[in-house]
Amino acid sequence: MWRSGSSSGSDPVACVACGTEVPRDDAREYDKHGDRWERNGKAFEYLCKPCFRRECHQPRDELESLLVDLDAGEGLSDDEFLAAYVEAVHERYGKVEE
Repeated sequence: MWRSGSSSGSDPVACVACGTEVPRDDAREYDKHGDRWERNGKAFEYLCKPCFRRECHQPRDELESLLVDLDAGEGLSDDEFLAAYVEAVHERYGKVEE
């Protein structure tokens, strides 16, 4: 596949997880909508390779709606939010296996 030529693979990009700047060729595309194959009109964010390897590669079809339902980021402490998240996941999908 030919590159568009609009940006060089050596141009630095910042990892959205850790903030490290790496050359574009050493990063992985991240699409917050979960569909990196539909490229029209998108501006991608990037993950460095170590953060990409730590990322969960499972489907997240209903994650955004779950976070909206929980009012994520709206006045809960981290511990309160995580407890509410785990409870909501158990209610919707059953107990998560470890």
